[in-house]
Amino acid sequence: MTSSAPAGARPCALGRRLLPAGPLLRGLVLMTLVNAVGDGLFVTVNVLFFTRSLGLTPGSVALGLTAAGVCGVFAGVPMGRLADRAGSRRLLLVLGPLEAAAVLGYAFVRSFAAFVVLACAATVLSRGAAAVRSALIARALPADGQVRSRALLRSVANAGLVVGSGGAALALQADSYAGYVTMLALDAASFLGVALLLARLRVPATPAPGTPVRGGAAGGRRTALGDRRYLLVTALHAVLELQLAVLTVGLPLWIVLGTQAPAALVAAVNVVNCLLVVLFQVRASRGVTDVPSAARACAAGALLLAAGCAGYAAAQYGPAWAAAAALLAGALVHTLGELLTSAGGWTLSLDLADPRAHGEYQGVFLSGQAAAHVIGPLVVTLTAVNHGAAGWLVLAGLFALAGPALVPAVRGAAVAPVPTAP
Repeated sequence: MTSSAPAGARPCALGRRLLPAGPLLRGLVLMTLVNAVGDGLFVTVNVLFFTRSLGLTPGSVALGLTAAGVCGVFAGVPMGRLADRAGSRRLLLVLGPLEAAAVLGYAFVRSFAAFVVLACAATVLSRGAAAVRSALIARALPADGQVRSRALLRSVANAGLVVGSGGAALALQADSYAGYVTMLALDAASFLGVALLLARLRVPATPAPGTPVRGGAAGGRRTALGDRRYLLVTALHAVLELQLAVLTVGLPLWIVLGTQAPAALVAAVNVVNCLLVVLFQVRASRGVTDVPSAARACAAGALLLAAGCAGYAAAQYGPAWAAAAALLAGALVHTLGELLTSAGGWTLSLDLADPRAHGEYQGVFLSGQAAAHVIGPLVVTLTAVNHGAAGWLVLAGLFALAGPALVPAVRGAAVAPVPTAP
């Protein structure tokens, strides 16, 4: 079959199909991709850079990063409140260059104390920027397609992380100070690039039409820290966020120390997870349209996470091939649960928030996630890694209790659209 389209038209058409039609979402996708590639570069080499080039011991690096993680937990709310007052876009234009400076600062660290201070500052900026970006997206994008948009952004972010990690392989191969610092410089450049893209992006100054308000638009402005329902939802969803530590800490250690499966399976599990998120996160968000459906998605996702943990537990028994099959099956089910709990969490964090204080609300929700990421490695180690199959079943029980509990937790939470000016 022949085509009368002019040369070069097909690539343009393909680009239009792959990129969102709206200029705002298209700009956010490009910003997310640039930021994720930089993150992939840094995350892949940072621990080796700290130990092999800066001369820090693995224990001191772990201690410093833990302290930084704790600091990051408390960054979301004050940064979110500042975004509510100063504007999310304006604040992000300041935070981007500061994040770039913090990353470059690692090249000049010469002591453990300096490392801890810089790691804490960099993590506070990173966690704070995440809350501010979430508030910007909540205000700028139309409510009816926001979950799908966030799913697209997450897929793009995972793709960017894969690209960045692949690029960092060159620095790992060189294993030199110059190679690692080049990765830091590229990560810093990504922060500056995102700031430049944001400066060129036209972001609405007022909430997008149809932005939801629980309980209607009337009434006084609520505060996230005084909203008991929101705090409960944040805590329950934070339990589901322990799945990240399961995937990044518990499962690699379990594969190597607790099963007969080959160590190379660690990489295979990571590839399966990344590809599924890139390919199916948008599709997994399609059924999440309101607070009740979001809670049900989290409940279903939590049960899948529990089933994944049961699969990991089964890998303790049997030969290498059976252990590998159980681990891969568990990783597949785990990732499906991750897709659903992520989609549900976005809707709960947005629709249960007062849009007049989106910065503070998103700060609280992301602080709950940050807390789970800080304590997650300890929880997973004390259960699954130290106690084998029994520990995995304990984790499965946590997921199976926390997810379904979100359904009654949101019951009666009415959502009404904000009246728009004529």
